[in-house]
Amino acid sequence: MISTHQLTLNIGARCLVDRLDWRVAPGQCWSVIGRNGAGKSTLLRTLAGLHQPDAGSVRIQDRALADWPLTELARQRAFLAQSRSDAFAYSVIETVLSARHPYHDNRYWEGSDDHRIALDALAAMEVADMAARDVRTLSGGERQRVAIAAMLAQDTPLLLLDEPANALDLAHQVSVMGLLAKLCREQNKTAVMVGHDLTLAHSVSSHALLLMGDGRWLAGPVAETMRAAILSDCLGHPIDIIQHGKRSIFIPSEDIV
Repeated sequence: MISTHQLTLNIGARCLVDRLDWRVAPGQCWSVIGRNGAGKSTLLRTLAGLHQPDAGSVRIQDRALADWPLTELARQRAFLAQSRSDAFAYSVIETVLSARHPYHDNRYWEGSDDHRIALDALAAMEVADMAARDVRTLSGGERQRVAIAAMLAQDTPLLLLDEPANALDLAHQVSVMGLLAKLCREQNKTAVMVGHDLTLAHSVSSHALLLMGDGRWLAGPVAETMRAAILSDCLGHPIDIIQHGKRSIFIPSEDIV
């Protein structure tokens, strides 16, 4: 679905990612893990075509990003940014409908199918009752769910999400992450997402990409990558893993004073 070839990302004189060779197959759900400043958001923006790498390339369906016309690219991948700013008084439904523009061709106005898809996406995020609200009046968590609804309405095979659980309460963190995993499992969509909750990431992801922050990286199934010693090195803090039934729970191994 998406691949990187000798991809290198720098910031100033510092190498964040060094020669990343990485392939993501359809139906896989990847978590990108690393400490602050390790290059997670930079990598996601590079995968979306919003940041130029210092070396190497990104390909979607074995086609270089630069070779995709923008409208076609918008039908292939959707990108959820870590933060957003709403300068204008758009309604919630208008915000979600804007994600349908790549499918309009020469048509300016949205059709009934666009409205149905947008309303279904809002319902999936439990914000359908807010359709007429000004997005500027929403709480942080409500606005995040509207942003994810817009991504769902864009209906692309590849989803790139920078901290999708950001600002969400516990129940919505679980439901949103579970929905993303279900889309990969049942609709063969592909998700690559940045997050900091290791337990949640392990429970929904099939694979993990660990960025060590010094150019090193490790990619593979969660059973191989999300191990205590590896995560401790990646995050710069000792990690313990506790088994609770079928679940793995990740905690810092030292008491917090």
